[in-house]
Amino acid sequence: MPTHGVHRRALLAAGAATAAAAATGTLATAAHAAAPTLPDGTSKDKVLVIGMDGLRHDRIDAADAPNLRAMMANGTYGTSLLYAHPMARTSSGPGWSTISTGVWPDKHGVRDNTFIGRNYSRYPGFLARLAQVRPELSTYAAVDWKPLDTQGTVTAGADAKLVLDGDAGGYAGHDATIAAETESVLRNQNPDVLFVYFGNTDEVAHSVGTGQKYLDAIAVQDGYVGRLLTAIRARPSYATERWTVIVATDHGHKDAGGHGGSSIEERRTFVLAQGPGIAAGARPLDTRLVDVAATVFKQLGVVPDPDWGLDGKPVQERSADPFDALEPSLTGRVDEAGIPASVLGFTHTAPRGWSVINNAMGTGGVTEWRGWSFATDEFWSRTQRDQWRELNVRARGVFAVADSDEWDDRANSGGYDSTLVSPAYDVTGRDGVTLAFTTFYRQEGRQTAQVLASFNGGTPTVVKSYTRDVVSQPQEVTVPVPAGASSVGFRFRYTGANNWYWVLDGVNVTTT
Repeated sequence: MPTHGVHRRALLAAGAATAAAAATGTLATAAHAAAPTLPDGTSKDKVLVIGMDGLRHDRIDAADAPNLRAMMANGTYGTSLLYAHPMARTSSGPGWSTISTGVWPDKHGVRDNTFIGRNYSRYPGFLARLAQVRPELSTYAAVDWKPLDTQGTVTAGADAKLVLDGDAGGYAGHDATIAAETESVLRNQNPDVLFVYFGNTDEVAHSVGTGQKYLDAIAVQDGYVGRLLTAIRARPSYATERWTVIVATDHGHKDAGGHGGSSIEERRTFVLAQGPGIAAGARPLDTRLVDVAATVFKQLGVVPDPDWGLDGKPVQERSADPFDALEPSLTGRVDEAGIPASVLGFTHTAPRGWSVINNAMGTGGVTEWRGWSFATDEFWSRTQRDQWRELNVRARGVFAVADSDEWDDRANSGGYDSTLVSPAYDVTGRDGVTLAFTTFYRQEGRQTAQVLASFNGGTPTVVKSYTRDVVSQPQEVTVPVPAGASSVGFRFRYTGANNWYWVLDGVNVTTT
């Protein structure tokens, strides 16, 4: 949310993205703000990113929002959930930092609206990154929550920017100004990349909750989206340009208004994108908020350097993870009464070639979590709030989870002992095999987590063990291939007794 009570002033800054040019900015009131002059664009590939603060995606369906719904029909629309404490609060500082930088808060360092710990020098926003690698692009930003400018969150690197005072005159009025001036830029100038921020949805939710007035605010912002889309189509050079439009939000809201906590409603986010190469009508499970920046780069033909450390991927690229193929098999709750029956998010059916060994499992317990299960974030993180399940940010779509803590919430006998078994992979003539995956492991007591390798169907050997917390991080295990081996299979064995959990996702095997 925009931080209330912080004095702001309206600022119009224009010119090249240098310290000298920034110093030429002039002060103005919102009523007299005028679109800044941009350098002439150089690219036929162009991107407009529209940020809508505190816009709960489940309320779009109830609002008069024909432009957003048209974008959903013409583009790809992925919904997801945010982190929560202790990674970061569901607030605007972390949310817009995640959107802009393309990395999660454990990298960009912003955990709340103080911005203490921000690490934009290592993980700059996409406009700042483009200023480094494609300085010839013409870039523009328009915001009225000042930290998006003063903290270096979004506007850093922009050739021209319009920064208004959200507290002076209200976000509704400044949203209108931002829409009008951006419309002018689109119609009368030649920008390549734009970031535009609308904040009134957040302001209304804080004031009166997510009822009818909130829906009315969504409808107004939807109208601004329509105006910007119309301005793009009215450009004289539109026929030769390739436009991508992305809409995203930084966090959700409780029904009564407010956010920062760990409820599902506060954690709701979405990324909606239409443009070249982006599938129409797609509703992928594997989209995350970090994907905005990666999509901007993709649509501009910028190949990210691995050293950038991006956590996102373009919205049109689907995960090759074997667990995501289980989406059609997902079912609703059995014993987890706190999860709405409408949420289809778990299965015990393993992907093709995979299997689960539960011979040593105890009896009873919560059905959903008896042995390795396959679940979505929407389903699993609802089981119990504030036990760090909200931090499973690098898992996408469907993932594998062994959760002795939740399993033990119903009467059972015996301990938790389950093994997830991969397919056999060909290693004929290879020197080594590397197992890559994302893991989220929380340690307690005598709980164990082991990765084992078996060559040619022989006795599995432990190649990695976990004895401490690993909070949603990529992992790699490289194992030498024994002489004469033609195949390798991996096993993931988890044991516990009302301890914590182990999550696996993004499993990939390569050979050298």
